[in-house]
Amino acid sequence: MMRRGPGLVGMAARTAVVAGTATAVSGRVARRQQQKYAGQAAEQQAAAAPPPAVDEDDPMLQVQKLAELHAAGTLTDEEFAAAKAKVLGI
Repeated sequence: MMRRGPGLVGMAARTAVVAGTATAVSGRVARRQQQKYAGQAAEQQAAAAPPPAVDEDDPMLQVQKLAELHAAGTLTDEEFAAAKAKVLGI
């Protein structure tokens, strides 16, 4: 009797190779999609929450900046007091 085809062992081996390749490819695709969607979610969160606007005319902010300059030694006590009074309108 003559055999035609790969036989039972050959078919099992071919099936295992095809299944293993399909599993590897689907796993890679899943990882790439996960990375892609994670990056998009991070971009959307960053775009959805813009930083609060800073009001340069805010007297408290200006006094804080003056206090930082005073603490750094850039302004003397008299200069700090005069600038603070000017900002606060005293």
